[in-house]
Amino acid sequence: MNAGTRLAAYGLSVVAVFGGAFAVGTAAEPVGLATVEPAVHRAAMNMGDGLPGLASTSAGFTFVPATDVLASGRPATYQFSIVDEDGHTVTDFDVEHTKRMHLIVVRRDFAGFVHDHPVMAADGTWSTALDLDDAGAYRVFADFVVDGDKHTVGTDLFVPGTFDPQSLPRPARTADAGDGYEVDVDGELIAGQDSELEFTVRHDGEVLTDIPDYLGAKGHLVALRDGDLAYLHVHADEDRLVFEADFPTPGAYRLFLQFEHGGQVRTASFTVDAREA
Repeated sequence: MNAGTRLAAYGLSVVAVFGGAFAVGTAAEPVGLATVEPAVHRAAMNMGDGLPGLASTSAGFTFVPATDVLASGRPATYQFSIVDEDGHTVTDFDVEHTKRMHLIVVRRDFAGFVHDHPVMAADGTWSTALDLDDAGAYRVFADFVVDGDKHTVGTDLFVPGTFDPQSLPRPARTADAGDGYEVDVDGELIAGQDSELEFTVRHDGEVLTDIPDYLGAKGHLVALRDGDLAYLHVHADEDRLVFEADFPTPGAYRLFLQFEHGGQVRTASFTVDAREA
């Protein structure tokens, strides 16, 4: 992969997943995580090829979780800190999209997805309640800005238990967002070039034109490429559900669009393909 691929430095978050910790959709029997040795994965997660989110340390910032194991089926407090290259805990974060920290949690087969906003204590410890119902191997991304510069670091999180890895859903242009909401996506993804994606939201068949802002924009987009959890950045139009992104390589991507309507944040999920130029 070209480590020099330029990614846009600001905008909404798009996550790209490239190689999983387990094979998706290939296990004949459910897989158990009870015997997973986190240290093996911690060694691997310090590696990266220049794309954000592949490493736990990037540009002098390190993601330090209090734990890399959480129980499934009940809320648990997840805590972490961001440490600089001098070993000091960072406490001075810029506000981006109305928040000082965006936390993305995704199961490696795309079956679980969380976009959360932890609260920071005076000592720089971030805390949030995570309720992960399903066992599996997850990737956690801390997305933040310090002194005007965007940073993304990632770490692994394990939820012990028996689980069935899910196959990547087939590409589709329409997604069900629940409660009568459907979302269409339009646009062609070309690897290595800026590509535009436009989303249309319908409720009970009627196109919505009254979507309020969510975190300072009409919507937020997270995209996961089938693979190793590299984290991309995209630009969003402030007035429309239109996004520009540069997907680094051809392949299948899982998109998660979040928007607010009817007093709730809703998520629509898509699989799309980026083709060669």
